[in-house]
Amino acid sequence: MTLIELMLVIAVLGVIVTIAIPSYQNYIDKTNNALAVSQIVTIQSVIERYYLQNQRYPDKLDDIAGSLPDNGVDPWGNNYIYLNIADDWPQSRGPSRKDRNINPINTQYDIYSMGKDGQTQKQVSQKPSLDDIILARDGRFIGLAADF
Repeated sequence: MTLIELMLVIAVLGVIVTIAIPSYQNYIDKTNNALAVSQIVTIQSVIERYYLQNQRYPDKLDDIAGSLPDNGVDPWGNNYIYLNIADDWPQSRGPSRKDRNINPINTQYDIYSMGKDGQTQKQVSQKPSLDDIILARDGRFIGLAADF
């Protein structure tokens, strides 16, 4: 093999790696997002079961810790965030998360992952929140905040 052939092989490998790494990272991101959605669905189910048994929503996730998937930790290693707003609705409109029109996204409770970047804002349309995995419209939407 000549030096030129060797350089050509290295160049081709470089192009393949340049294409493959972002594709693989995109696959990992989609997989983690799907896992977070699945875990939020499970947490929502646990919260609703708690409500049926106690006629109120839990004050914090610690109240249902034994039933949480992965001990309440999202795929990026951060704790899921939960806020009970049902007990104080509509007075609790202040601490609840908001959509792009500053309307609360839920009336009973908020449960979400801060996503890949581990950052969030109260308004889900803000840049730090776009990668959050959220429950909105009282459970009728569960997914990426950017898609809400």
